Amino acid sequence: MPNDISYTPEEVANILKISKYTVYELIKRGELTAYHIGRKVRVEKTDLEIYIQKAKTGDSFFAPEPSSLPSEQPKSSPLTDNGLVICGQDMVLDILTRQLEKQFPYIRCLRHYIGSIDGLTALYRGQANAVTAHLWDSDTDEYNIPYVRRMLPGHPATIINLVYRTEGFYVAQGNPKGIRTWEDLTKPDVRFINRERGSGARVLLDEKLRVLKINHTAIQGYAEEEMSHVAVASKVARGEADVGLGIEKASLQVNNLDFIPLQKERYDLVVRQEDLVKPHFQALLSILNSTAFRNDVLGIGGYDISQMGQIIANV
Repeated sequence: MPNDISYTPEEVANILKISKYTVYELIKRGELTAYHIGRKVRVEKTDLEIYIQKAKTGDSFFAPEPSSLPSEQPKSSPLTDNGLVICGQDMVLDILTRQLEKQFPYIRCLRHYIGSIDGLTALYRGQANAVTAHLWDSDTDEYNIPYVRRMLPGHPATIINLVYRTEGFYVAQGNPKGIRTWEDLTKPDVRFINRERGSGARVLLDEKLRVLKINHTAIQGYAEEEMSHVAVASKVARGEADVGLGIEKASLQVNNLDFIPLQKERYDLVVRQEDLVKPHFQALLSILNSTAFRNDVLGIGGYDISQMGQIIANV
């Protein structure tokens, strides 16, 4: 029967054209009625229709996306009592959250698939509990520490290593355009596909262009963006672009593609220092340092786990 139809938060997000994180915010605020089946969240079709009707008449409103939320700090981090909001896009986080929920079923993990700068912004605003970053600073030749220090003023944070990854160019099999260096992106017959602003890959590109004094307007396709490493790699594999920038792991998931390594990067987890003593965060750290987690990440290949779980810095 039609009234028996229910949706997952992901399906609601697709219908409303908003992020999954925003759907959870609506549910948490009581704007959108939902129910639980075990740890799964469902929204009835009729409740979604009621919400949409209220939004149209002005009796309700769509929760703002994370980038437009007010800058005021809430008194506490989201879901501190019953879960964690974890920001980042790498599949390592999928393994982390699965193991966390399996070993500690009382913890509910919400994933927010956003880039490094947006993640740090969410952590600063109190909209996330743990975020990942791979942001290269050309002035110091350092990853993440300078950005965390600047973007979390007055909020001491701990940076913990997850993995090391290799960033490089995705090119068609055989590299027909002979793309090897950053300068090759300016060749008139080369079409580039970019990542979205705020992602670590985009920051790496823009920092390299600044150091090498390359004007981005000389790169054909600089304004064309995709939202993930796999999306960039797929576009190159389909012949819709000649080159893109991303991690080696994504290139192994796409056929008819070669990978040109450029730089090893540190992919870290960032949390507030004041949260580290809380039970949910202690559970998170225990998973990071567990043999099971290390073996799972090692098993999928493409990552250096030599410093996994180690504290890189307190800033």
